Amino acid sequence: MNAPLDLERARFNMIEQQIRPWDVLDLDVLALLGRLHREDFVPLAHKALAFVDMQIPLLGGSAESDHNGECMLEPKVEARLLQDLKLKGHEKVLEVGTGSGYMAALLSQRAARVVSLEINPRLVAMARANLQRAGIGNVDVREADGSAGLPAEGPFDAILLSGSVAEVPHALLAQLKVGGILGTVTGSEPIMRATFITRTGEGSFTTAQPWDVNAPRLLHFPEPSRFSF
Repeated sequence: MNAPLDLERARFNMIEQQIRPWDVLDLDVLALLGRLHREDFVPLAHKALAFVDMQIPLLGGSAESDHNGECMLEPKVEARLLQDLKLKGHEKVLEVGTGSGYMAALLSQRAARVVSLEINPRLVAMARANLQRAGIGNVDVREADGSAGLPAEGPFDAILLSGSVAEVPHALLAQLKVGGILGTVTGSEPIMRATFITRTGEGSFTTAQPWDVNAPRLLHFPEPSRFSF
C-alpha cells in the first residue's frame, strides 16, 4: 500500500478512534481535521507520531523526555478545545502559545483573523514556515510574551491559551469583547480542567469547566503561592 493511503488511513483512525469518542461531534470540526494535515506541522524527527494520542515535543529531545512544555497537545485535546470555542467564522482570535502553528491553522479555518503569540524564536520561525507552506494567510505569528495578551489590539472575540495556567489573569479577560470567550486549561497536576470563560457584561463573566485534562504550563503566567499562613 502506498504512503498517501497509509497517511489517510492513520488520519481517519485518529479521528474515529481518538477524537470522536472524546465528544468531538461537530461535523465541521471533524471535516477540518480530515483536510488540514497535522503531519505537516510535526517536526521531522517525530513525523511517525503525528496521529498518536500523545503530546509531541517540538524542540529536540525524545518523545519521552522532558520537553519544557514546548509541544503539540494531543489531537483529541486540540480538537475539543477548537469545538468548545464555538467559533462562527467572523471572529478575531488571539492565541497564546503558537508552538508549531497547527492550532493557529485550525483556528484560522474557523475565524476571520488569528494573532498568535509565541515567546520562543525558534518556534516562531517554525510556525511561520509551516503556515506559509500550508497556504494560510490569515494568521499573524508574533514573537512575544503572551502572558499579558495583546491589549493594544483588543478586544478579541475569542482567546485561546494553548497550554495550562494556574489561573487566568484578569488582564486577559479584560481583552475579551462582551460575548467573547477565553479557553484554556487551568489548575495544577494531577487535577487540571478545560476552562471556558465567557464575558457576559462589563466586568461580569461566567465559567464552565466541562472536562478534565492535563497540559504543559505556559511560560510567565503567575503561579499561586504554595504557602498559607
